[in-house]
Amino acid sequence: MHYAKLTLAALCAVALSAATTAHAQSLENQTVAQATSVLSDIMQIPAKGIPHKMLEDAQGLVIIPNMIKGGFVVGVRHGNGVVMVRDANTGGWTAPQFVSMTGGSVGWQVGVQSTDVILVFRTQNSVQNLLKGQFTLGVDAAAAAGPVGRQASAGTDLQLKSEIYSYNRSRGLFIGASLDGSALKMNPAATQAYYANGVPPAANELVATVLKYSAPVPAGQVVVQGQPQMKLTSPTPAIENVAEASEHLNQLQAETASASQRLAAVLDENWRQYLALPAEVYTPGRQPSPQAMATSLENFRRIMANPDYAQLTQRPDFRSLVALLEQYSAALAQPVGNSGLQLPPPPK
Repeated sequence: MHYAKLTLAALCAVALSAATTAHAQSLENQTVAQATSVLSDIMQIPAKGIPHKMLEDAQGLVIIPNMIKGGFVVGVRHGNGVVMVRDANTGGWTAPQFVSMTGGSVGWQVGVQSTDVILVFRTQNSVQNLLKGQFTLGVDAAAAAGPVGRQASAGTDLQLKSEIYSYNRSRGLFIGASLDGSALKMNPAATQAYYANGVPPAANELVATVLKYSAPVPAGQVVVQGQPQMKLTSPTPAIENVAEASEHLNQLQAETASASQRLAAVLDENWRQYLALPAEVYTPGRQPSPQAMATSLENFRRIMANPDYAQLTQRPDFRSLVALLEQYSAALAQPVGNSGLQLPPPPK
């Protein structure tokens, strides 16, 4: 009788363990599938996605689908996702491992918001530091708002050689975003549970998707997803959706104002005045003129060109702010709407 009870208890324990493992695999499988969907959706529109060159040169990729962002003005965000690493020898990609991301959020968004986050790691060193367990953006490696679409051709922050480029997508809008202070933490238990019975099909699909968008492209051509490769001859189009353009500017404005205030906190009064941005940057509902932003950006570039200021220009918070200024200035200068007619200036 006693033996029968022990046997029954053992069987129940095995069944419970199997059920727990299956549930964990289901949750992680959902995360992997969502990561594939996020990357595919974003890359479907090349003019608004991650520049192909960024993915071609990437050494690591983190995708956090449905990161929850709560609170008014200051809140917290947390999400679970995956990290993939490029094999330095073969150029291929490893199967996804699981990671969580936590950090504060600063901005003018109200209420709880779900955001998709993508981080592009440009160096093996930064990826390996993450794989050791825990990693903080802007502390363990310099992170910058990533260029979007054809902004890459304009050189947005490319001269800074940032180790990590960050992006987010909320309410359908995909932009580069500064995520300094956000912490990434590996989840080895989830990874072990997910691969307990081999590599699931969803993991293979994600690897295939990353390979698709990170494969080298012949010189002089650009990848247009869903269509044959074609020559890049047309100019950058105007943003036709005025509401979308306004939302884009508002998000860049919030990120830039926040980054500027963080940098100002470590500067003396003379430097705060020299690196001050137009007042409109700090005023929700207003936008500075492209000329005013260009003047401010020139001050930052002048400092970057002088090696005497390396102590400042090598700071991650300074580099992140410059990347945002480049992107914000480009967005302010971009035409909105399209009349359908491309005419030269009227006669004088």
